[in-house]
Amino acid sequence: MCVERMAQASGPRLMDRFREEMQVRHYARRTITSYAQWVKRFLRFHGMRHPREMGEEEINAFLSHLATEGQVSASTQNQALSALLFLYRTVLSGDVGNLEGVVRARQRKRLPVVLTVAEVKAVLSQLEGVEQLVAQLLYGSGLRLMEALRLRVKDVDCQARQLTVRSGKGDKDRVTMLPTSVVEPVQAYLLAVREIHRADLAAGWGRVMLPLALGRKYPTAASEWAWQWVFPQAHRWHDRNNRTEGRHHIDPSLIQKAVKRAVLSAGVSKQASCHTFRHSFATHLLERGHDIRTIQELLGHSDVKTTMIYTHVLNRGPCGVMSPVDLL
Repeated sequence: MCVERMAQASGPRLMDRFREEMQVRHYARRTITSYAQWVKRFLRFHGMRHPREMGEEEINAFLSHLATEGQVSASTQNQALSALLFLYRTVLSGDVGNLEGVVRARQRKRLPVVLTVAEVKAVLSQLEGVEQLVAQLLYGSGLRLMEALRLRVKDVDCQARQLTVRSGKGDKDRVTMLPTSVVEPVQAYLLAVREIHRADLAAGWGRVMLPLALGRKYPTAASEWAWQWVFPQAHRWHDRNNRTEGRHHIDPSLIQKAVKRAVLSAGVSKQASCHTFRHSFATHLLERGHDIRTIQELLGHSDVKTTMIYTHVLNRGPCGVMSPVDLL
């Protein structure tokens, strides 16, 4: 059998091992998906040769191609490199050298896009329903989009005015604020969601996916109200294997598209997205004089240096200097 066919025949087993090794180390599902895609692209780039037949030279060629021909960003290239290093060092238990010949994309310092308070108000006014409520949490609580969509009922404490983010970026938990102005809309929305859940239970369904092995440890938890998604999908999903139905949280693309339309309708010329609300949250807190360490905890940053990027809005640098043309 030729080498290519051997690689193709062993490919599925190799990718299964790759995913299993990542799952054992509790990598996020999106990270596993992204890393697997980079490994597949690497194999296709080299004609489906088996990774054991390749090494530093082939990795350098692939990464250099991404930087020079693909024009990918530095962070994208680094993600591809991390995926390949995991493949060789963890799955194949090999070494790929020092990779000195890699042509890396130059890392550029980028300032976050930030909306003014007036712009945020204008964008939110163009939204309605669940899209508006999610956007209010992104801006009012500093959440990432997936952190908001993965909220469960038990994570929302309206009395204490706080949200608990479970397994956020870096698999970290944190507590952040629940804006007072959003408490009543959230409570009213949860009442409607609870009615949907009761109807699902009456129909014999009403179960959600639980993290890790909690479903085996607590067999009835999947149907309990506390574990339900705050933002469930409008339609139940169907599992053809065991003939069950349930609800997942709403797809992030629905919120992303709604925010994009709202930005255009509001006449905002900035390249704003869902994540812009999080940047604006931190920036506006800094402008009002809140402590940067507190903001760091609310955002869930491991290092205060990450939070320091928002200090560009303070009365320093070009904002604190009077232009000579204003003296004329």
